[in-house]
Amino acid sequence: MKKILGLLGLLLFSFNIYSQIQEPVKWTYAIENNGSETPTLVIKASIDEHWHVYSQFVGEGGPLPTTFKFTPNPNYELNKGVKEIPKPITINDEVFEMKVSYFEHTVTFKQKIKTLTAKDYTVSGTFEYMVCNDKQCLPPEEVAFNFAVKGLPTKAIIASANLDSTQTLNKIDSSANASTAIVSDSTATTATIATPEKEEGNWSIFFQGFLFGFVALLMPCIFPMIPLTVSFFTKQSKNKADGIRKAIIYGISIVVIYVALGLGVTMLLGASALNELSSNAVFNLVFFGILVLFAASFFGAFEITLPSSWSTKADQKADKGGLIGIFFMAIVLAIASFSCTGPLIGTLLVDAANKGTYVGPFMGMLGFSISLALPFTLFAIFPSWLNAMPKSGGWLNTVKVSLGFIELAFALKFLSNADMAYHWRILDREVFIGLWIVIFVMLGFYLLGKLKFNHDSEVKYISVSRLFLAIISLSFAVYLTPGLWGAPLKAISGFLPHQGTQDFDLYAKSFQNTGATSSESSRKYSEQLHAPLGIEAFFDYNEGMAYAKKVGKPVFLDFTGHSCTNCRKMENAVWPNEEVLKRLKNDFVVISLYVDDRTELPENEKYTSSFTGKKVKNLGNRNVDLQVTKFNNNAQPLYVIVDTEGKELVAPYAYNEDIAAYVKFLDSGKANFNKK
Repeated sequence: MKKILGLLGLLLFSFNIYSQIQEPVKWTYAIENNGSETPTLVIKASIDEHWHVYSQFVGEGGPLPTTFKFTPNPNYELNKGVKEIPKPITINDEVFEMKVSYFEHTVTFKQKIKTLTAKDYTVSGTFEYMVCNDKQCLPPEEVAFNFAVKGLPTKAIIASANLDSTQTLNKIDSSANASTAIVSDSTATTATIATPEKEEGNWSIFFQGFLFGFVALLMPCIFPMIPLTVSFFTKQSKNKADGIRKAIIYGISIVVIYVALGLGVTMLLGASALNELSSNAVFNLVFFGILVLFAASFFGAFEITLPSSWSTKADQKADKGGLIGIFFMAIVLAIASFSCTGPLIGTLLVDAANKGTYVGPFMGMLGFSISLALPFTLFAIFPSWLNAMPKSGGWLNTVKVSLGFIELAFALKFLSNADMAYHWRILDREVFIGLWIVIFVMLGFYLLGKLKFNHDSEVKYISVSRLFLAIISLSFAVYLTPGLWGAPLKAISGFLPHQGTQDFDLYAKSFQNTGATSSESSRKYSEQLHAPLGIEAFFDYNEGMAYAKKVGKPVFLDFTGHSCTNCRKMENAVWPNEEVLKRLKNDFVVISLYVDDRTELPENEKYTSSFTGKKVKNLGNRNVDLQVTKFNNNAQPLYVIVDTEGKELVAPYAYNEDIAAYVKFLDSGKANFNKK
């Protein structure tokens, strides 16, 4: 159905969309229970057919999520986060290679607050959002709001809210709850940046924790304890039912202990601290060091253990029996196995914190503890299953060492984050890839028995499972190798440093620009913005136009965005075509104009838009203003070919992956320029 709607939209799109500003979202505002101690601020979006607004909970590297910023005010407190109704639609986005959540038709955002004063007061702030359809996205814009809230003694139940002076108060809907008043905004079209609690990210951390718990079971500190523990419950119980009951309590105790650890991390750091730490360079550098220590521990350099007195005291409590005794048996397991589970737990908590989610540590420990507790419980219920378990042996240490290699590879991601933040350039893309190749080649050789560590048993022959794992590891290293010369490596692109840090990039240099060029490194904003495929683009309109006049070439304006899905589709599916790329590099001066870039403009370059009446304060604002004022369009991607005076040479081109049509568009623009 979506493809059919997209086709119909494309047919309508081909007639005339370029002369209109699109406004697919209308907003209404209300206050529920105004005058009570806990009123609720309501912001509702009505979304046109085929368009969608993104959820607050979109992971890093995806499209810009909806975000809300409230101006601090001593008269009220925010109660938890902004709730969104209904549940968003979640898909696996092929462009961003991640899950993306969005809303169609309508979405309501609710923020409960706690009133702390008897006086009337105002709740103000801003919200941002992104709206897209199957062909295009609209640029980001910040929208201000003000809610007039009644103080505690006031019993009036009708309130008003307004956004700004351009918005008008609607009459109160008589069919609505008497405590609600509604305000209508002139239709807004914008985008967002946010980092509230990410629901999808929390579940991914849960399943990551579940996997880590399963891996922990295969560690030499835990695996041999399964039959011993199950045997204890079987022999010490009056009957089978009593043994099952004790095993279940034991499993629940394991879950409680590890979940308490996750909650402790959350309470210690808090949501805001987790979000700040996730993007903090020092935090990433410290965690790099921690993960390297964990890897060394798995390799056998030393053991990370808790004080022996803790284990002794827990043992004494466990000997008392009863429910308390069973609980302390679970504590003994946690303490005794810490040398194996500590690095796994640490890695899990590091990743949860790095994703900046409030309940991430809790969800991670919940998944970890459930996975760890299940075998103890199930084997106690079905003791005959123990006969099918593999025997303990050297293979357990093989699992431990293999995890050490993976820990080491994972640690490099945190070093890369710090390296990019400080611009050290010691871990450029090819260096990162080279280190990963070495790590996974060594892992493959280890699995084949060519490398040995001090705790390894002698490998007389290679089992089939080790052979297959070695093949996987070595094959992955082979897959990485072309990345040393600039290959995109799309499967792991989210882990790698930016392609712009690649010093030797054959992929980007596959088509060299044969015309006169200006040094890209000297161009404005080129330090943080990069065009794909080695295209030497400008990122400032005036600078690019001046260069076009100098070399006498037509100008290709690329209105794009960091989080524009269809912009990336065009760049991945159309631009790499030999005929397209040759024309972009040789026949045009390319100016890439990012409408969602937040680079602050110098004070002398800030101004108020004559078209929107809003303050233009960053690079994205200025590019949006240029697009709407000069081309009367606010959707991306939008490709416009103009002459050196900025006049259109051919009708603009939007999202359409037809390569032949794109080549024709480029050739028509160049031909019309030559006629002039």
